[in-house]
Amino acid sequence: MLSRSNSGFHLSSIQLHSKCLLAANRCLFQTDLPPESIQPYEGTAQRAAGTRAEVSKGMMGVCVLFVLLFICHSHSLQIQKPLHRLRRSQEDVASDPASCVSRTNQDFTNSHNFSVDIRMPGVVPTRSDSYLCMSFPVPTNRDSYIVDFIPHASMDTVHHMLLFGCQRPASTSSYWDCGGSQGTCKNDASIMYAWARNAPPTKLPKDVGFKVGRNAGMSYFVLQIHYGDISAFKDHHRDCSGLSLRMTTKPQPFVAGIYLLMTMDTVILPGKRVTNADIACDYSSYPIYPFAFRTHTHRLGKVVSGYRIRDGEWTLIGRQSPQLPQAFYPVNRELSVKYGDTLAARCVFNGEGRTSKTIIGGTSEDEMCNFYIMYYMDSKHAVPFMNCMDPGPPELFEEIPAEANIPIPVSPTHMNAMMHMGHSTDRQDDRPVLNEKKAVQDLDLDQDSHLEQVSSWPQSSLQLGQVSGLAVDSDSNLVIFHRGDHAWGADSFNGRAQYLQRSLGPIQQSTILVVDPAKGNILKASGRNMFYLPHGIATDKDNNYWVTDVALHQVLKVSSDGRDRTLLTLGEAFTPGSDNSHFCQPTDVAEDPHTGNIFVSDGYCNARILKFSADGKYLSQWGAGTSDRRRRTPFRIPHSLVFLPDRQEVCVADRQNGRIQCFMAETGEFVKEIKKEEFGGEVFAITYNPAGDGLIYAVNGESLFSSTPTRGFVINYSTKEILDTFYPEKEEFQMPHDIAQTKDGSVFVGDVGSKQVLKFSSEKLHRSVKKAGIEVQELEAVETIVQTKVRPESNVSKTAAVHQKQSEPLQPQPKPQQKTLKTEEEEEKKEKEKEKEKEKESEAKPIKGQGVLPAVVTTLLLVPLLLVMSVGFFICWKRNNRCEVKSEPSSVGGILGKIRGKAVGGLNLGNFFASRQGYSRQGFDQLSTEGSDQERMDEDSSDSENEEYSALPPPKTSS
Repeated sequence: MLSRSNSGFHLSSIQLHSKCLLAANRCLFQTDLPPESIQPYEGTAQRAAGTRAEVSKGMMGVCVLFVLLFICHSHSLQIQKPLHRLRRSQEDVASDPASCVSRTNQDFTNSHNFSVDIRMPGVVPTRSDSYLCMSFPVPTNRDSYIVDFIPHASMDTVHHMLLFGCQRPASTSSYWDCGGSQGTCKNDASIMYAWARNAPPTKLPKDVGFKVGRNAGMSYFVLQIHYGDISAFKDHHRDCSGLSLRMTTKPQPFVAGIYLLMTMDTVILPGKRVTNADIACDYSSYPIYPFAFRTHTHRLGKVVSGYRIRDGEWTLIGRQSPQLPQAFYPVNRELSVKYGDTLAARCVFNGEGRTSKTIIGGTSEDEMCNFYIMYYMDSKHAVPFMNCMDPGPPELFEEIPAEANIPIPVSPTHMNAMMHMGHSTDRQDDRPVLNEKKAVQDLDLDQDSHLEQVSSWPQSSLQLGQVSGLAVDSDSNLVIFHRGDHAWGADSFNGRAQYLQRSLGPIQQSTILVVDPAKGNILKASGRNMFYLPHGIATDKDNNYWVTDVALHQVLKVSSDGRDRTLLTLGEAFTPGSDNSHFCQPTDVAEDPHTGNIFVSDGYCNARILKFSADGKYLSQWGAGTSDRRRRTPFRIPHSLVFLPDRQEVCVADRQNGRIQCFMAETGEFVKEIKKEEFGGEVFAITYNPAGDGLIYAVNGESLFSSTPTRGFVINYSTKEILDTFYPEKEEFQMPHDIAQTKDGSVFVGDVGSKQVLKFSSEKLHRSVKKAGIEVQELEAVETIVQTKVRPESNVSKTAAVHQKQSEPLQPQPKPQQKTLKTEEEEEKKEKEKEKEKEKESEAKPIKGQGVLPAVVTTLLLVPLLLVMSVGFFICWKRNNRCEVKSEPSSVGGILGKIRGKAVGGLNLGNFFASRQGYSRQGFDQLSTEGSDQERMDEDSSDSENEEYSALPPPKTSS
């Protein structure tokens, strides 16, 4: 049986191998040898003759065994594919539904911790908008706590997914239709988790967990999945979507719960631009502490906002576009909800494009308005689920903040990616967007690439002062911001951050240089007699410069036409402050190209991010974020900013805290933090490339408290994994202060200490690389050895791979005396084309020697066996029926014992195929593992790069 995809072909070959092995075992161990044949010889000729006959039969069975293994393996080679194609999409489904298993996994490093995998048992929905449920018992009689949710689903298949807890499920079947009267549970159901639109995993704060178990009234988990459009199942594959729960039996001081606000009676009229759906209820229980929120609508929803109302004051809990990934986003401020407060929410819908009214309902063509609040409360008063469906008085919503009525813009790329599956009709219109995204992704860091310094750049000296800022303009030219003959020293400021060297006057040199990124030639110079101590710089879509000056305590918008015109000024010159119209040594600026809004990191004295409109109007500000509600570490010099246009986020390099924090640009809500030991406690600057899952480029600095070397880093935004590190060839960074990347993938680092800009470009490790001006090329034989003998390990870092490649022997090649840049580029293009052709040929043709190896192995196994058999028959013939059968190692039992040890133990499929090119043990050691489980295993193996899960320590008592 062959599966429907490349990975399926390979899975079938694995199953074929397992069947061959089982058949061989039957051949070997189910022969007709009677038990007596392996007992001590009793001395009768008749017994000996019978035994000799059985020996021959056993030998024949052994021959059949090896022939069968040879045939099965040779046949399966025709359908095998490389193991890396075993990986499938997130909701991947195996061809064998029996392997879509829900199970419990014990953490052997800590007896309290375990995980539960809850999966659909290989289902095939029969109609669109199906709601299917399955149940799984809580795997312990004791109370336990969920501390982490990891989804295994994709919006290509699953519309949304809910996890309920209840005492008795509605059915005991392996799965059932729960979209009708049968429902999910026979008693009250509590929602514990919700997922849609490829939302990332949700991690709870420390010491917080969802309580489940008999005493909590939740003996069963019920997974409900809404399958929107069954066209995703036109190939009749079976779905094993679900999620993994990380759990502990250690009691948690705080118990989590869900408060759901939802509307039931909203009607959206066709063509009506704005329809509001409002919900509000008075809160009448013990205090709760919201720490995350989630919004959910279908396609017509534009923005969903939730609030706490106390004494007439509206406090935002969360606000988000439901067209973005419907994850639980962290609440950005610490707040509580207590008795007497009111909880309220509003969904804003747009009915344009509809020809009939839209109601609230369960199908994809209906709408929903849900605002989820994930909270924690004291375990003594825990209530796991509360809800509100009251529309609230209209006069109450007359006071709702204006932001609740403003749709959050979503980029076309996001709209295309997040469209409910099966309902996007105008796919042709998305081609320009997709092509543009593909062009960006082409700059993605290759697994075999590494950033190395281009020592020949710049071709002539730039004569720079302290380089404080870098940017890239719309023409992909490098923009350098430097301090000329001024320098920031110990006597530059007093204790109140007032600049003490005004008598020096402004910098007379050109502080802003536009440089050709290819050769380093200066294309344009400006910024004379304007600045005192330049710091950060950014460019906008009109190529204007947004700069900060720490001496002036100002942010300025400067024209790029060379006339040194100041177009806009924020802050008061030489006057530090902390209100909305003053800064204190501001460090950097980032611009939202869609709205024109700007963000300012402020700075050395203040610890905040400020947001202004394009014309300089103050909009909002926020401080550091945290995922632990009881610990919030303020910024310690928010030093560098970058705007993420594909995610609508702003990330900041929190310099002295050695971390990168990201926030929603619209609301300032905290999204994530990246903090690595490799940073050594300091992160000076960051920039961003939207390629792939997103790449953050960062540089650290020397720390007084750490001996960590100063490096540049390439970081996967989604996984937080460090993909590469880079640094100068001949000398160390002195004080890298800013970083930028041009469209061709080149990375530039501005160094305050050495007063220079360094260029780094990506070099493919399997191609020729240039070191110290000598062109060298790796031996082809070395690469072959690496491919055939080194198994890929999922937990090996890219940096380790780089060092491994660099340590391989290299063969020097003569360097041409003179080459023009054009010739080098042409040769490089030709080399790329040749490599692509080779890759296509290697994919189309079987790997050399792949079919020969099993034949050689089988022959080597058969030859000794045939020799043993021949010698045995010869001895028996020569002795004329005087041959004795003894229970020694040479006896039948001993031979079978040896064969058991070698044929079964030695011929282990995992060991055998793991030694061959392109294979690893993983798929063979666990033949029942699905592709989706395979991805989960890969994700779990890199948990150390994400927020780690460990046994939760007992709460500390206050001293």
